[in-house]
Amino acid sequence: MIIKLSLAEMQIAAQVGIQRQIQNLKNGAVPAYGAGNKNDWQLHIEGALGEMALAKHLGIYWDGKGNMRAPDVGDVDVRTRSKHTYDLIVHDRDDDGRFIYLLTGGNGTYRFHGGICARDAKHERYWKDPAGGRPAYFVPQSDLQNPTTQ
Repeated sequence: MIIKLSLAEMQIAAQVGIQRQIQNLKNGAVPAYGAGNKNDWQLHIEGALGEMALAKHLGIYWDGKGNMRAPDVGDVDVRTRSKHTYDLIVHDRDDDGRFIYLLTGGNGTYRFHGGICARDAKHERYWKDPAGGRPAYFVPQSDLQNPTTQ
């Protein structure tokens, strides 16, 4: 399933991403999970675009404000990844009871792949470190649950 944001939706979400990055600069925040600083702006903007896209798909209002460790959209999280072949990333500190969706793509056009409850993703078979020094659980798209059953 493809989700396309309108230009207005992209503008709103991009502003949220900009605000998040400015807040991080103000607070001296360090990127999580060893991500580094080379594409902070892009990550925040694309992350917010992904949240807006998931909210649109689920029919949930997204205010974009968010709080640290609070759900991204309604009571669920979303991970937005740039390549359509990428797995869903789940981290140790993700809330075990939270359902996490995977969207892939960028610039306002995303593929919806389904998701998994964080506790179900936290198994040794998914533990990998493809980037070197940034291990996490990488759940293949084939193991994601059918989104219509959630």
